[in-house]
Formats: sequence, structure tokens, C-alpha cells
Amino acid sequence: MSAESHPTLPPVRLHSEAELARDALGAPLFARAVRLARWAGPGVRVGVGGELAVDQLPAAAAHLGLDAGDEAAPGDASRAWRVAVDTGLVDVTEPEEGAAAAEAGGSEGDGGAGGAGGAGGAGGGPYGTAAPGEDLALVTGGAPGDVLDLWRAALEAVLADAAVPDLEGLVDALDAGGEIDFDRLDWNPGREADLLDAVLANLYLLTASSGGRSQRPIPLPVMAASVVAPEGMGEPTDAVLEQVSDAMMRLDEQFRQLEPIGLVEFRPVDGKLMAQADDDGPRGRRGAGGHERGQRDGHDPYDGHDPHAGHDDEGDDGDVSRYGLVRLTPLGLYGIRARLLEAGVDAPAVGELAGKGADALLDAVASYPEHAAQAEIEQWMAGREPAAAVAELLAAARGDDEGGPLRRLRCQQALAPAGPEAEPAVRAVLDDAELGGLARVWLAEHGADVPAPAPEMVFWLTVDTIAAQLAADGESEELSVLMGTLTAHHAGFFDRVWRVEHPSTVRVLEAMGRLHPDRRAAKEARKAAFKARSRRP
Repeated sequence: MSAESHPTLPPVRLHSEAELARDALGAPLFARAVRLARWAGPGVRVGVGGELAVDQLPAAAAHLGLDAGDEAAPGDASRAWRVAVDTGLVDVTEPEEGAAAAEAGGSEGDGGAGGAGGAGGAGGGPYGTAAPGEDLALVTGGAPGDVLDLWRAALEAVLADAAVPDLEGLVDALDAGGEIDFDRLDWNPGREADLLDAVLANLYLLTASSGGRSQRPIPLPVMAASVVAPEGMGEPTDAVLEQVSDAMMRLDEQFRQLEPIGLVEFRPVDGKLMAQADDDGPRGRRGAGGHERGQRDGHDPYDGHDPHAGHDDEGDDGDVSRYGLVRLTPLGLYGIRARLLEAGVDAPAVGELAGKGADALLDAVASYPEHAAQAEIEQWMAGREPAAAVAELLAAARGDDEGGPLRRLRCQQALAPAGPEAEPAVRAVLDDAELGGLARVWLAEHGADVPAPAPEMVFWLTVDTIAAQLAADGESEELSVLMGTLTAHHAGFFDRVWRVEHPSTVRVLEAMGRLHPDRRAAKEARKAAFKARSRRP
């Protein structure tokens, strides 16, 4: 996965390892791989690549309880076997290459039974053997983390398969010499893997932005457009819509493969739409013409959606869902985060800071959304003696650097639920130039006696508060309201505030000049900002 696309992501709340391990063991494809690993033994024959001999597939499917009359059963058994081999749940001893060639040659010369199978074919040998691997014992005897490691190996195998065109596409692309013509297939392995990685990263970002809570499924055309449509694009062109449709149909194939491993919950594209697909192009791009199909059936799958934003409209899902819906599972959230971390992406999880100091906590949560910051702070406080934790937080909140105001805002947020045991530590900073205002706010909210602050402290706290809100939420409508409220309580506010010795005074006054809801006050703020700039060296 690319670290450039999302260098820093919002924190997510993960399920416990025990819960995730249970989810992994319950994922249909992983569970089948485990069952086949236990089935492996002396009578199981494999070919040169470790794949099951074709005539073994019915027995494997029967062991999995798959319907013998289902045409998909052998393929399902084969996929589960590949996962078992790729994860180390099964150890295979492949036939020796020289013996395979000799056997194949002898079969061709004498018409023996081996001619049908060659090295790993259906009818003859030679064959290798298979046996349960050492890692199989981890499924029942290992820690949850061991199970998750096995599941992640299985996920990588499935992702690799998902980036490969379907069998029909590969057959259609064979040239006269039996080699795959990649130009005819219009398939680039790296491009396909990068596209899928980008889609999964965007899906993770949407989930993380919602706090990791259950979200509404995302329409497949929106996910396709998020990686195909140019950033900042207005009305999509026909060419872009064609690309979105192509990507959508490819993602439909890929998510069908990713659902059994437990990565996503997926509702595929409606089969009636699939039947209308334009098959004139290569099989690897069967979605060509999808936008025109959408227009013919009265619904544009792209219409009304920002391809680079989350999906939160409450429209009629009955129509949009025909084009496919996808949602990341808790296990999928864990799996994609692990891949992002390996790619060097900063993908934090709530609870990671519980063992670190208050300075690391406040620095980190300064950039978190409020709900995530509160969750992280609660976990940090839960493992500490309250009075000592409060004193540590207050000490870490100091600083005249650019991040100081937001650290103090998060510190105030952390102190809000603290009980009477926090009062001594809070009172200890009443005379502190940077923390005295914060301390008075906490004491007043808890009904304690509060000494009147000096006017300079009031104005300093006002600047600090607005600077923190600017850093947290930008120039929002809520900040405009806050500005009006704060200045309404102080006569001659702008005549005095420009003298405040705070590193953010100028920036705050400039913002008030743009955002203050009262036009006269906004004009006064701009004059005050000019005075504050003039007194700076």
C-alpha cells in the first residue's frame, strides 16, 4: 500500500485480539483452509506447484461439505487448499522436476495413464505429498496473535489472487504459442494491485473518519470513482464515467473474492446488470459501457456523489445497491491497518498511548478528531492514579510553541471528568500564566471557590482558546459563534487584546477580522491585528 496517498490517518478503535481471532477463525475461506489442512495426509496428492491433483478436488469439496452438484465446489476447494498451503497450514513435498518430465515423456510415448495429467494433472503422476503443517497447531493451541498472523498470511494470498484477471480473461488472451498476450488482456499486474490497494486505503479512511464505528455501506461506483476520477473534478466526462464503470466491474470481481476471507461485507452488482455488460472488450475489463447501462435503466450510479468523499446520503438504497455495496469489517479494519503500517503509513489505533507519558498523549491527540481524542484520553487515565495523572497532564500542557493552545484544549478535555481528587493539582497552577485560566474554568465547572483572575489572564485565555479551536477545526461556523460570545462579555475587548503576550495573538485577531459575526467587531479586530503586528520586532 502506498504511504504517499494517506501519510497520516485518523485513529481507529480496534476490537480485542481475542475477538478478531474469533472472527478470523469464522471467516469461511480461512475455516475451509484449516479443515483441509487437517484432512491432508499420505493419500493426498499434489502437483508441481503444490496444488491439489484435479482428481482430488471432489474429495476435498466433499470433506468441506460442499454440494457435489455445485459447479463451483471444485474451485472453492482449490482456493481453500491454496490458502492452506500459502499460510503454512499444509506442508507439501512437490514431485521432483526431472521425474515429472520423465514421467510426462514416457506417458506421451507409450500412451500410459500419466498422459492426461503430467506433473500434477488429473490422471497420472508423478505427484508430491501433503501433510498438516506445524502452524496448524497454532489454530487451537496458539495465542490470538498467532491466529491473526495466519489470517494475515491468508489475506495476502487472497489479495494476490484478486489482482489477477479471471480464467476466461486469461484464456481469451492466449496467443498462438500458448503465451499470455498482456497487451490483448489489457492487464498490468502492478497497476491492478495498486488500484486495489488504493481502494482499500480509501475504504479504511472512510471507516477511520467515522471513528471505526459501523457505517453505512459504500456504493461500489463511489469507491471506483475515488481512485479513478481526478481530484477536484466537477461534472465527470464520458471518458471518466467509462473508466469508473470499468473499475466498478473489476472491483465487483475482487470484492467477491475478498468477502470469504472476512475482509469486507459485500453486496455484489445486480446480476441483471451483469447480464447487460458489454463484452466487446477484453474479459479483464468487462465493465465497459456500464455508465450507459445505468442511464438506460434510469439511474446514474455516479450521480450526486463526490468520488473523494464519504457516502452519507440517506437516499433510496434500493436503486444504488444494484451497483454493489461494500463495508469494511472489524477484522478487515485490523488487516488493512496492518498493511498500512507495513507501508510506513501513520495509522494509529485508540489505546496505543496508554503506556506513554502525558506529553506524548497530548501531542498525539492534538490532531485527533474530538471523539477519538476523548476515547484515547479515557484509556490513558484509566490506568493511572488520578491526582498524579492530572499533575502530569497539566505539566505537559505548558508551552508557547504553536501546538501549545491545542494541547491545553485537550488537557482541559482530559480533566473534565476528573473528580475531587484532582482539585489540589489544579489549584497548584492557579497562578501559572499559561494554566491559570484553564484551572479556573475547571474549578468553576466543579462548583469550587475560584479566585478572580487578573484581566491579563482573561484576555490571554481568550486568545489561547480561539487559537486552539482554529487548530482543531479551522475557521468553522462554531468558531464564529464562539468569537461573538467571548467578545460580548468584555467592553473594549479589542482595545486591550492586541497587547496580549501570546504567540498566536496576531493570527487570532486576523481570524476574528474574517469570522466575527458582528461587522463592526470584525473591523475592530482587523485594526487590532495591525497594532499587534506593528509592536512585534
